[in-house]
Amino acid sequence: MDYLYRFNFRVKKILPSIHILMKIIENIEDIDKPFTNAVVTIGNFDGVHIGHQCLFHEVILKAASLKGTSVAMTFDPHPLRVLTNHRHPPLITLKEQKIELIASTELDVLIVIPFTQEFAAISARDFITELLIKRIGMQAVIVGPDYSFGKNREGDIELLKDLGRQLGFEVILADWIKSTHRNEGRISSTRIRELVASGDIERAQKLLGRNYQIRGTVVSGRNRGGKLLGFPTANLAPQDELCPKTGIYAVMVEWKGRLYQGVANIGYSPTFDDHLFTVEVHILDFHQDIYGQKIKINFLKRIRDEIKFDSLASLSEQIRQDITVARNLFDN
Repeated sequence: MDYLYRFNFRVKKILPSIHILMKIIENIEDIDKPFTNAVVTIGNFDGVHIGHQCLFHEVILKAASLKGTSVAMTFDPHPLRVLTNHRHPPLITLKEQKIELIASTELDVLIVIPFTQEFAAISARDFITELLIKRIGMQAVIVGPDYSFGKNREGDIELLKDLGRQLGFEVILADWIKSTHRNEGRISSTRIRELVASGDIERAQKLLGRNYQIRGTVVSGRNRGGKLLGFPTANLAPQDELCPKTGIYAVMVEWKGRLYQGVANIGYSPTFDDHLFTVEVHILDFHQDIYGQKIKINFLKRIRDEIKFDSLASLSEQIRQDITVARNLFDN
């Protein structure tokens, strides 16, 4: 079943609005009684891409048919950080943004499980009976075809179905969601990481359903953007793990709930030959002092590679051209 035809997705240029009624639970002990006819989906949901959004939509529809509660369960930190001695790919969305994005859906409840070695040691049967049924009140579970659970991933789909027959809950397998863009195939967090890392922001947008974003605190830079080049920049100390490929990007900057157009430079500023990696953004027509404050950078399009110029005048002229290109993009 192609959920994309049933759910009208559009690339959201910034962040979707937050569904403020969703209950967020970060401690299982805070659940004092089971939810009514809970329909549950479980996963890491890194990126909260349109495949995840389709899954949430199916949970919402099923919960509505049961007059029940739609529930998503995720984990923090990512299980691979605990189970593989930190050998894991960079995350697309850290906890803060992942919660924001899931909160923008119509789900009723998000449970963020602290993933520890002790939690990883829970058997597959106990995970179902003690946590999902007794604590959460699960009546149905919707998961992907490769879902596994419990200690050493001993629980698979067949065990889940068997437990469903024994314990009286419904197991629904969700189809993989395929992109309708450029024959991308299955939408996955792995594919999105590859696209972002290669600088193909526009294709990543189509799989995410929104612009890729990094966020962080504005810190003191090398104090040359405004003084030397005539284009002051905000230098970001990113909190995110996945950074787009080095280069120049047209971006939208979010600060204190407002949006501003900008041009971002990711990389090593080869003209200055100091080999320091930076993320800096020139915010167009902006004159506020934002040192020490948090901003979010939403990537719209990669404009060009980093280039080493033979003079500051040549670099300054190229920046002017980059700004012109970005303004044209914003106007279209």
